[in-house]
Amino acid sequence: MSASAIPDPDRALPPRADRYLSFSRDEWSELRAATPMTLREHDLDRLRGINERIDLDEVAAVYLPLSRLLNLYVAATQDLHKVSATFLGAMAPKVPYVIGVAGSVAVGKSTFARILQALLARWPDHPKVDLVTTDGFLYPNKVLEDRDLINRKGFPESYDTRRLLAFLREVKSGAECVHAPVYSHVVYDIIPDEFVDIEQPDILILEGLNVLQGGVGGGGPGAPDEFVSDYFDFSIYIDADEADIEGWYVDRFLALRNAVFQNPASFFRHFAALSDEDAVTIAKGIWTDINGLNLRDNIKPTRERASLVLRKSVDHRVHDIRLRKL
Repeated sequence: MSASAIPDPDRALPPRADRYLSFSRDEWSELRAATPMTLREHDLDRLRGINERIDLDEVAAVYLPLSRLLNLYVAATQDLHKVSATFLGAMAPKVPYVIGVAGSVAVGKSTFARILQALLARWPDHPKVDLVTTDGFLYPNKVLEDRDLINRKGFPESYDTRRLLAFLREVKSGAECVHAPVYSHVVYDIIPDEFVDIEQPDILILEGLNVLQGGVGGGGPGAPDEFVSDYFDFSIYIDADEADIEGWYVDRFLALRNAVFQNPASFFRHFAALSDEDAVTIAKGIWTDINGLNLRDNIKPTRERASLVLRKSVDHRVHDIRLRKL
């Protein structure tokens, strides 16, 4: 080997290539093109979560360009399925386009997913859009208590990941009807023997903390892990500074104290009579011990797996967008 071919340990490595295209809010908004606004204020009133302040301007600037992009992706995937069916000389089963939505507790995933569902369902080529949350795939409280995991609800080990993977396998195989378990935020538990039927939608949105996290063994010693995200056609991570998310969590806790926690059936009814000061203290403690820890250790490390990263500022408005290069 010549001297020139010997690696120089002091030579700086080339900069790491960025897998994403970056857009400011204004740059992204321009990609809406002529996509029409199909939501009205009364629609947003129905779709907003507790303490969410999203408005039609946010929908126009952020959601409409995204719905246009996803409409193009879905159309291209549908065309690809037709090509495969032509090649095989047989009718291929209808397979939904699956979108994963990930991010921290209180970052606004649920509202985001509901608005995206409403917009995508208004495109003529894919009117049937279903939404499933991974809350339904949490282990029942009895199982979590037996395993000493009740205070780690939302952490990867609190989910029945094998059941979630089996659900996605059936969906992606074109099964006519797949059952998803139902979770109640009032009783804070799975509702026994209650299911939502997923019947070959054009698009399925799967929303949850854990959708971009690691999977389980694929089958036997040495078999590769299987990931929930293996079944996604597109994935979205909603990002923000942790301090902002903590503030949103505390605000949401205070709002729930005056709403759902007042329900006699609520698992958290013992929080309903708290003073503002005590409620803030307890909410911050839950964030420190559970939600913030889960964000740092398990959720945020999956961000770079997403197809699209939307970053929010303290006012909940998206100000930065990163789209993974194809």
